[in-house]
Formats: sequence, C-alpha cells, structure tokens
Amino acid sequence: MMEQYIEIKAANPDLLLFYRMGDFYELFFDDAVQAARALGITLTKRGQHMGRDIAMCGVPVHAADDYLEKLIALGFRVAVCEQTEDPAEARKRGGKSVVRRDVVRLVTPGTLTEEKLLSPSEPNYLMALARVRGENGYALAWIDISTGVFRIVETAADRLLADVLRVDPREMIVSDTLFADPELRGVFDVLGRTAVPQPAPFFDSATAEHRLARFFSVATLDGFGRFSRAEMAAAAAAIAYVEKTQIDARPPIARPERDAAGTSLFIDPATRANLELLRTLSGERRGSLLTAIDRTVTGGGARLLSERLMAPLTDPASIDIRLDSLAWLMRDSARIDRLQDTLKTLPDMPRALSRLALGRGGPRDLAAISAGMAAAVRLTGHFEGGEPPAELTRALDAIHALPAELAGRLSATLADEVALLARDGGFVRDGHDGELDEMRALRDESRRVVAGLQARYAEETGVRSLKIRHNNVLGYFIEVTSANAGALMEGEAAKARFIHRQTTANAMRFTTNELADLETRIANAAERALSIELSIFSELVAAVTEEAGAIHAAAAALAVVDVSAGLATLAEEQGYCRPTVDGSHALAIVAGRHPVVEQVLRRNAEGPFVANDCDLSGQGEDGGALWLLTGPNMGGKSTFLRQNALIAIMAQMGSFVPAGSAHIGVVDRLFSRVGASDDLARGRSTFMVEMVETAAILNQAGPRSLVILDEIGRGTATFDGLSIAWAAVEHLHEVNRCRGLFATHFHELTALSEKLHRLVNATMRVKEWDGEVIFLHEVAPGVSDGSYGIQVARLAGLPDVVIERARAVLAQLEEGERQNPAQALVDDLPLFAVQNRAERKAKAEPAGEGHLASLLETLDPDDMTPRQALEAVYALKKAQARP
Repeated sequence: MMEQYIEIKAANPDLLLFYRMGDFYELFFDDAVQAARALGITLTKRGQHMGRDIAMCGVPVHAADDYLEKLIALGFRVAVCEQTEDPAEARKRGGKSVVRRDVVRLVTPGTLTEEKLLSPSEPNYLMALARVRGENGYALAWIDISTGVFRIVETAADRLLADVLRVDPREMIVSDTLFADPELRGVFDVLGRTAVPQPAPFFDSATAEHRLARFFSVATLDGFGRFSRAEMAAAAAAIAYVEKTQIDARPPIARPERDAAGTSLFIDPATRANLELLRTLSGERRGSLLTAIDRTVTGGGARLLSERLMAPLTDPASIDIRLDSLAWLMRDSARIDRLQDTLKTLPDMPRALSRLALGRGGPRDLAAISAGMAAAVRLTGHFEGGEPPAELTRALDAIHALPAELAGRLSATLADEVALLARDGGFVRDGHDGELDEMRALRDESRRVVAGLQARYAEETGVRSLKIRHNNVLGYFIEVTSANAGALMEGEAAKARFIHRQTTANAMRFTTNELADLETRIANAAERALSIELSIFSELVAAVTEEAGAIHAAAAALAVVDVSAGLATLAEEQGYCRPTVDGSHALAIVAGRHPVVEQVLRRNAEGPFVANDCDLSGQGEDGGALWLLTGPNMGGKSTFLRQNALIAIMAQMGSFVPAGSAHIGVVDRLFSRVGASDDLARGRSTFMVEMVETAAILNQAGPRSLVILDEIGRGTATFDGLSIAWAAVEHLHEVNRCRGLFATHFHELTALSEKLHRLVNATMRVKEWDGEVIFLHEVAPGVSDGSYGIQVARLAGLPDVVIERARAVLAQLEEGERQNPAQALVDDLPLFAVQNRAERKAKAEPAGEGHLASLLETLDPDDMTPRQALEAVYALKKAQARP
C-alpha cells in the first residue's frame, strides 16, 4: 500500500495527497505533518518505511469539504486520490494486491466548485499570464470554472499588476521561465502564493490553437474572433490547467471573450488599495465601497456588481445604457420590490450547472436549475405594463430563451424535497415512473404487498386460514393446515400453480412462481429503485448540460436585473442622483458626499454628512483644474479627496452617485496617493513608498486622468518635502495637465496660484470658539490660516506642558518664516511655467551695442545652480565676441 502511495505522491510532489482508505482520507510523511499543523488534528505514527517512522493523519470522507476549505484558505493545493475499483476485485487478484487508486481531481484555489468552498458573492478566478518570446506585451486569460466565465486581455508591463488586481484572481499560473524573470519579481511579490509556476509547455503558443479547438470541439477558432499569439498562449494555458486539475471531467466553460484595451477605467494598484473598493486597508469587506453600495439579493448579482466596480467603463454610451435601466426601474418602486422578492428565491444556477457537468453535483443542483428557471419565468411577468430600456430588454430576451421543455421536465420529475446526494435516492417525484413506484412500494410497504397477495390467494382457494409466511431457510412460502391442503393440490390448475415445498406435522407449505418473483423483487427492490433513480439522474444531468449555453445566458441576464434593481434601491434609499457622463473634460460635482462615510454617520446617528462641491472641469486641450486644498488635520481633506474619486468610479460603473448633481467627463486613468504605509519586505520606507507611487502618477497621468494626492513630501525634511511638493504641483499643471486634487500642509504652495492659471486654492473651513477648534468639514475658496496641529494634539490628550511648549516653539518658527517669506520664490521656481529669463531675453535682444549689459541684467546669481552659472559665463563670452 505504501509503495502505491509513494508512486502516486511522486506524480504530485507539490500537493498534499488525500489518499482514500475506507471512510477516511489519509495523509503520510511530510504531508501529514503539514496538514496536522494546519488543521489542528492529531498526528500519529504507524510503522516504518526505509528506516523512517511513517507520520500519519486523516480526515473523514464525509467531512472532507470542511478540511479542504481550511487548507485552501491557507494556500495549500490538494490531490484527491480515490479507490478506482471494488475491493472484491483486488481480492480476486490474490497475493499482495491492493485496491487500485488514482488521483481523480486536484483541488486548488482557482478551480473550486463546491458550494462550501466558495463565497456566493465573489467570483473565483483562475488566471494565466503569458508572454511570447520576441514580443513586448503580455496577455492575461481568466476562467471561473464555477460559472463558466472565460475572458482574455492584452496588457503591458507598466499596467500588468493593475490588470491582475482588477480581476482579483484566487490563483494565477505562469510559466516557470517567466516566473524566474527578475523584471516581474515585484508583481509576484505582491501576489504572493497566488502566483504558481507551471511547466512551460502549457504556454506554448505553437500548440495553443489546437488545444483550444480540441477543448471546444471545433475545427477552427475563426468563429471566436482574432487573438494575438500571447492571448492564445494565455488562454490555452488556462485550459490546460483546468484539464490537469479536473482530470477527465470537463466544466461548461464559455467561449473566450476579449476585454478590449481602453474600454475600462485604469486604476493602479495603490489607488485600488487607498480607495478601499473591495476591502479596507485592513483586509475586511466591511467598510469598503462594495459593501456600502451592494443591495443585490443573489450571488450572481453580487459577483457582477463587484466586476463592474473593479472595471468601470470609459464609453459614455455604454454607461448611459446602464443608467437608463436604473432610471426606468426607479419610476416604479413597487416593481423593484416585486423583482427583488422574486430574485431572492433564485438559486445560483451557474455554479449548480458546473457541479453537475463535473460529476460533483447532486439532486439539489438539479433542483436549483429547476427552481431558477421557474423563478426566471415569474420574474418576466414583473416587466409587464412598460417598455424596458435596452439593457433590460436584452436580459428579458435571454430569459425567454430558456428551454421550456427542460423546465417542465425537471419540474415534473423532481420531488419537492430532494436529498443532497444522488446515492441517497428519493429525489424522483412519485408517479413519474411506474416501475420506480412499484419498487418503492415493495421496498417500503412489503408487508402490505404480501398481505394483499395472501388475501387474494385465500379468496381464490377458499381457504380462509391460508397464510404467507417467511423464514431464513425457505424465504416466503404459503402455509395451510393439512386438512385444507387439498384445495391447493386438487385439479390440474391448482397443481400447476401451487408448488409443494415442505410438509410439517400440522401443515403443508407451498410456493408459486408469482410469490417467488415477488420475493426476488422485494429483496432487490431498494437496489433497483436506486438504480432507476440514478438512471433518471444521469438523463437529467445530460439534458441540463446540453442546454448549458442558454442557462448561462439566462443566469447572466438575471444578474443584470439584480444589479440594476439593487443600484436603483440604493439610489432611492440614499438620495443619489443620475450623473451626466460624456466625452468632455468636465468634472463638476455639486453637494457631493462620501458614500461610505455618509452611511456610517447615519447608522451611528452622528448627524448628517456635510456635502461639498468640486469643479475640476477643463476646457479642451488646456487641461483640467487643479485644486490645492489646505486645512487643518481632522478637517476632512482626505474624505473630500476620496469622495470625488469614488463618485467618478460609481458614475462610470453605471450607478447613480451621492451628490446633488454630477457632470463627469470620462476619466481614463485614476490615480490616488493617500495615506502612509511602508514596504519593509522590499526595503522601502514610508517616504520611499510615497515617492514610488508619486513617480508612477507623474509619469503616467494624462489630460483625461483624475489624480488625488494627499500630503506629498511630508515624509522627509521640511524644505525637501516642500520642494518636492512644489515641483509635483507644477508638473501636474504643466505636463500632466490632468484634473486633480492636491491636499497639503505646505501653505507656501498656495502662492503658486498667481502663476499657474488652472491652480485653484481651496480650504477646509474651521471656527475657533473659546479656545476650541470646530471642524466645519466645508470646502471653501481660499487659503487656510494654519494647520491647527497643536489643537488636534491637545484633543488627542498630549500633556499640557507639551502643548504649551509646542505653542512657544511654533511662535518662534512662524516669526522666522515671516522674515523669509516663500512669496519671493514664486517668480523664479516654477520650472514648467516660466522659461529661463536669460535664455528668453537673449533670443529677444538684437545684437549690437548694449546687448552685453542687457544680458547681464537678466542674471540673478543668487538663484543659479553651478551649472547654470557656468552656462551664463559661456553665454556672456559669446555675446562679447559678437561684432
């Protein structure tokens, strides 16, 4: 047995091997040590192998899913090894033969299908990353085998991690050669155990088309669209991994769809984390934007909402189509209530379908398909009496395309209450199959059947005392007294019918062919009844999987209805408005609110959220406005920054937004640098992380981008930080020309508004009353008159002596600042707005007498670097040499 185990383990070295032995999955050697530690179960020893104690632990087969859930959550991958023959067959072979076993499935984070192992509201993506030798770009393909989704996208090195995190895969496979590429080390460090190396042949672009065509049973992929070599390699690798993990089973995966480049809002990894779209910075779902806006009532709807939030659109027409659905539903609140009441009864059809196709499903999955189809039909009735907009009309068309014959067959066949496992039987409705009903009657009511036959024999023979009895030797037999035996033995008909079995002192025993057949059928009734049910189960599974395409399409349509109804409910409940989204450079928000903070305040009865306006609209190619936001700590700057970014995301995902009104010119890239964090594992301090993220923004933002920056430069010395912040503001204004919000405590930066015409000064208003600071959380034009840091420190509980000393130091520092105002720097420091005066005047001045003197007047030695001074000397010598 151990030889068999070691042979199977050698073929699966990187996985824990669940080795089936009777009613347990056993683990041995190092697998047992790891599993026992991870699961908190007992580790034992049994025997030796090559002089080494055999460590051993096990889990019951019936509870295996619970243990698998824990192992998968901890990042393990498991090979499930089952017995593949009847133990009786092994005994026939004699000798030391053991029951044949083989791996029937590899359980990995990205290939789960079991209901217990999956979150209903989250997709479970397996992703493949590919790069073709000689090409610069990359491709990503991702599959959710639990729902059949299959998508592909091309990407580049500078946005690779952002595209991966947008999909948020549970597992990503990459060729072992690419996994060792030092250029991608940073990506794999972020992904951690999610990224798994696989053999390079999986990613072979030369065989990719053949692999995909074979999987989808087509001669050519021409009907799928045109894909690049890298896209084909990624798609084929994902399919190869699915085939490897599912062994002989084939999940119902849809044909691959391409995500066209530029169709979704680019959100870099730091921004996704800072804005807490799916999870908070602490990793929790509670407190995220998704949790705040989710009013869906089905698993499919929750997954679609998450997908839309992670990939907002950039096409105004497509966004308007989604917004039209919400607006139409909001005209009739009662309709929304009816829709959601019906949707609440909707099972997760795609995941049930996947389990059935993979051979892991049971009667409840068939019942889920049946109930889902019935609920879908009921739901269409709620759209009567109106003309739904385009998106909802398409959804209704997909629902109407569900095969009515299959729905009727499932409803007529399945019982109202069904067992979890097919082997338990009892899931076929009474009256559906005559033979099955008879077998059930024999199995469940054998005494009543035998009594009925006894009464008939007694009536036919006239022997009222006739009995049908049973013992372990004869089985069932007819017994009459010796005096009455003649009625069963006289006449040719009686002799032919009643067969003598035994004579006792006081009675005679007979049988009939009918009784013998009944005995056999009673003995085999339970087995036969289960066999009939399993045959019906197989037929229903085949019928359901044959209609997988229509079921998937209808399930997707139902998810669209759920998301639309949920967002309409959210808009009514929270008082959201419909945004105007177009191709302009506008970003004008009136009375905007933070969608998460507002709900927290309302839930905790802490008063209303203070709404604020924000107008970053730009004109044509001139670029958008850049707001320089000053104000005290605790004044609400970070909240104001984030809320405007979240409003843009919500608008472009197709949701109403928390504002009085909103006009959003499509944002193509969203960047955020908010908060402080370090990356000690890679040797990055808090300030280094801040500079890396700021560099990414300044190098990538364009005129259609939206940038929010908070406290750039505060992580280093004052003058260093001020200089960096100063230069960053100029770069955003003159080079990136984006719409942006720049919050800072460097009040010196406000002087830049005199030279940078799109820079607007704004501040968070406060009031002082009897020595107390009152934060109004209102944004107003102008400049803050201080940071109020000492007041905040006092509120935090610093000792009074520290507060008083801080006030004294601050007074001295402010006096020094007044003697050296930053205003004097404005005329000289803007690097991108003001050209070097010497260079400009040298071009403007005509050659001739007085030229040298005028050139000298343009020079300011106190404001020149050594290199600039040297260049000025050369310029003067050149001017002196002129005739």
